[in-house]
Amino acid sequence: MELQLALDLVDIPGAKEIVNEVAEYIDIVEIGTPIVINEGLRAVKELKEAFPSLRVLADLKIMDAGGYEVMKASEAGASIITVLGVSDDSTIRGAVEEARKQNTKVMVDMINVKDIEQRAKEIDQMGVDYICVHSGYDHQAAGISSFEDLLTIKRVVNRAKTAIAGGIKLSTLPQVIAAGPDLVIVGGGITGQDDKRAAASQMKQLVSQV
Repeated sequence: MELQLALDLVDIPGAKEIVNEVAEYIDIVEIGTPIVINEGLRAVKELKEAFPSLRVLADLKIMDAGGYEVMKASEAGASIITVLGVSDDSTIRGAVEEARKQNTKVMVDMINVKDIEQRAKEIDQMGVDYICVHSGYDHQAAGISSFEDLLTIKRVVNRAKTAIAGGIKLSTLPQVIAAGPDLVIVGGGITGQDDKRAAASQMKQLVSQV
């Protein structure tokens, strides 16, 4: 089980500052969609150059032109690129095909997928590397959790690794770990803490016991 740090509401210098504090406790650093919108793929490139030992995930939430966008993110140094599960099958397949050429990986984000079980089965057959259940900011505000969705995809997925994101804190991490995802994605549970290093260390310790 691995730990991914999600960075959303910072610029490139702010991202570097946070990662510098917690780099030894995380496996993957996520350049969130807001950073990509504000800074472009330059954010991916600069974080990869600053922290070459970390894998960088580009949270592009691709909805179209899967092959092209995976190519550009891979060129910038991303190890993993996200595609939306509500995308057309051809978009997901195109992303997977290009990722194979680039030696990178595709994560499908299941945010707003209505039939999680059926879509997870379909996506698993397309050769994606990760399937991620995700309670976004708006979902969290409405009290929606992705925990039940994780149990669903764990039951039906045979090939892809599983990931969970959205509102995970130190207090809820044991329940998440018990469900057995391959990747735990934490944002504010680390970045919103006064002592980010301590929070990341405690989370990594729990995740590493699995």
